[in-house]
Amino acid sequence: MTETSWATLREHLAAKYDDLRKVLIRRLGSDDLARETLHETWLHLDRTDGIGAMRSPNAYLLRVALNLATDRGRSERRRLRRFEVKAIIESIADAAPDPAREVEARYELAALKIAIARLPERRRAILIAARVEQVPHQKIAERFGISKRTVQIELKRALAECEACLEQK
Repeated sequence: MTETSWATLREHLAAKYDDLRKVLIRRLGSDDLARETLHETWLHLDRTDGIGAMRSPNAYLLRVALNLATDRGRSERRRLRRFEVKAIIESIADAAPDPAREVEARYELAALKIAIARLPERRRAILIAARVEQVPHQKIAERFGISKRTVQIELKRALAECEACLEQK
C-alpha cells in the first residue's frame, strides 16, 4: 500500500481517462454519461485533506464514478419531465365556467326561486332554515312546535316538489 493524495488520484484519472471511460461505457451504456461521470469524478477529487493508503486507484476511481452516476440517476428519476408537467397543467380544470354554463346556471337558479316561492309557507320556511341557514332539525321543530320527524318529512316533501318543478323547466 502506498500513500495516495487527491492530486495523485487526479493525475491517475487523467492518465487512465480512456480506459476508465471504456469501462464506464460498458457499465452505464452511454458514452456521454461516461464522460459526464468522469468529469464529475474529477471535480469530486478536488480536496485538500489526506486520503491515506490505497491499493488500487483504478478501482477507487471507478467506484466513485459509479456512485456519482447512481446518485445522478436517482435525482433524475425524481424530477418530472417537461411533458409530464405539461400534462398536469392541462389536466387542471378551469374554475371559471364558460358563458353557456353561466347562462344555464342563472336559468336553474331562477327556476329554483320560483319552485321555492310555490311551496306552502311552513314548508318553505323549514327548507330555508334547514338548507340555507343550516339550523339543526331539532331547533326547527321547536320553532314551529312540531316533532323532529315532521321537520324531516316536510323537508323531504319540499325537496321533492322543488326537484319536480326543476325537471319540468
